[in-house]
Amino acid sequence: MGSTRGFAAEALKVYKPTSPGQRGRITTSRDHLWKGKPLKALTVGLRKKGGRNNAGRITVWHQGGGHKRLYRIIDTKRRATTAAGTVRRIEYDPNRTTRIALVDFLDDAKGTKPCYVLAPDGIRPGSTIVSSTDGGVDIRPGNAMPLREIPPGTQIHNIELRPGQGGVLVRAAGTSATLVKKSEGGGGSDDGYATVRLPSGEQRLVLLSCMATIGTLSNAQHANRVLGKAGAVRWLGTRPTTRGVAMNPVDHPHGGGEGRTSGGRPSVTPWGVYTKGTRTRNNKRTDNMRVARRPTGKKKKK
Repeated sequence: MGSTRGFAAEALKVYKPTSPGQRGRITTSRDHLWKGKPLKALTVGLRKKGGRNNAGRITVWHQGGGHKRLYRIIDTKRRATTAAGTVRRIEYDPNRTTRIALVDFLDDAKGTKPCYVLAPDGIRPGSTIVSSTDGGVDIRPGNAMPLREIPPGTQIHNIELRPGQGGVLVRAAGTSATLVKKSEGGGGSDDGYATVRLPSGEQRLVLLSCMATIGTLSNAQHANRVLGKAGAVRWLGTRPTTRGVAMNPVDHPHGGGEGRTSGGRPSVTPWGVYTKGTRTRNNKRTDNMRVARRPTGKKKKK
């Protein structure tokens, strides 16, 4: 069917060209992952919305179809006072790009409590990971602790923005943020902020009492896959996109013209908003939490 290149956990699977769709198709290898079904107690059915809101109107284009999925309930909070867990297995999750790990955490009342967590690079079945809000935990991949306990320069992921909310930042395959520095406030070690450099290059302030997990997330080769055919995109739930230059003037600013044209203007959305290079962020409520904006990629004129 194909061959793998690279290390077992991060290999790419190259398919034999037995058909036009297989020619050039490259995916990430799943040979090292659990072959069975997910733990039933930690799954729920996932209803598809097809881009529709509560009124049934399509508000997000190009969504629909896709393979049927079960949602795995992920523990992004990692808020146990002090809990050690043993990784039972590493699994594929169709709802996210990184892999997930089924971990048996010690529970005083029930013995062990299984949880799904985002799997960082480097953990294997049998590995031990620890969650703690009190500190005293080794700086090793998979261990979770408040930012106040993490030394500057450490690679982290699954970062909270509000204590107890659960991780919301840096959860995609192969990503990690860097803890740049910490500054305590006048009210104690929790009354301060850490400066975190996100994968985009933006630097942001995060409360020291927020939890984060050590390490870089798994499946870094996800960015190098080649789907190979249009049908593979449909399996993922994405519908076709019609180019603006193929429309009529009433439908899109790029539409119309005699024969094929390039649009005759800078690339814009159907509502006239520039699509290349224009910043669209408009959240004044959190602007004061940004220490540095993400790089534009443009060279400054001398």
